[in-house]
Amino acid sequence: MNEEPQNKKIGAALVVGAGIGGMQTALDLAESGIKVYLADSKPSIGGVMAQLDKTFPTNDCAMCTIAPRLVAIGRHKDIELITLSTLKNIHGDPGNFRVTLHKKARYIDETACTGCGSCVANCPVRLKPQPLNGESIIQLAPEVKERVDQIIGEHRHRRGPLMLVLQSLNAAYNYFPEDVLRYVALEMRIPLTQILRVATFYNAFSLKPRGKHLVNVCMGTTCYVRGSERLMDKFSDALEIKLDETTRDMQFTLKSVRCIGCCGLAPAVMVGEQVFGKLTAREVPGIIQKYRTVT
Repeated sequence: MNEEPQNKKIGAALVVGAGIGGMQTALDLAESGIKVYLADSKPSIGGVMAQLDKTFPTNDCAMCTIAPRLVAIGRHKDIELITLSTLKNIHGDPGNFRVTLHKKARYIDETACTGCGSCVANCPVRLKPQPLNGESIIQLAPEVKERVDQIIGEHRHRRGPLMLVLQSLNAAYNYFPEDVLRYVALEMRIPLTQILRVATFYNAFSLKPRGKHLVNVCMGTTCYVRGSERLMDKFSDALEIKLDETTRDMQFTLKSVRCIGCCGLAPAVMVGEQVFGKLTAREVPGIIQKYRTVT
């Protein structure tokens, strides 16, 4: 019997990234008799292709392409999935590497998981308000607490009160202070994560302080082809701020929107609730001066 060469490389392989390419690579290596660790930073494998309907240029069904590989990887004895993991460091020589991965906690037994979704439905973080640092009371200034209690009281017993409360808070403060949102979460018995999902979804809401006057430059197709980009540059120069920034005196915040429903008045800009249509760059300084003089 021939002896094995002393320098023969024997071990396992790590595939970083579980998109369609990483999945096929893992399958090819495993079919060659190599133990494969398939790592990905996301909680599931499939990459971008799992989010597609059709693929270019053949218009093939993306799921029809990826599903057989998903099943094969799940059943293969020589492929071990390591999800929610990122590559921390790697050292060694070719054929003899040592790799360290940083794996985020799932707080479940992955070997017993069947994908039933019960953990999501009963998650205490999502379904139970979480006080800050274990405190059960959020301290607000007396005048702020009075105003917030009034807003909560107005909408608490109405259907779908959260959106109504957030709209009223936005009108009162022009943004959502962190302590106010935590107070609302505890008072209304709504998880803070749920409130933040709503607060960060809508462009009209903000978690950062904003100026007294919101300048929304429409960058929709009609406004864009008629010069809204020049208007944006003019507002930026005149206010000495960039997009999504606020002036030091907290008077103006510069934003962009995709449509304000005034295509016939393009290019259009909305300052607060007032729309300025068929606007030219020369008119911008006058508009800013008008709102600076408003007390």
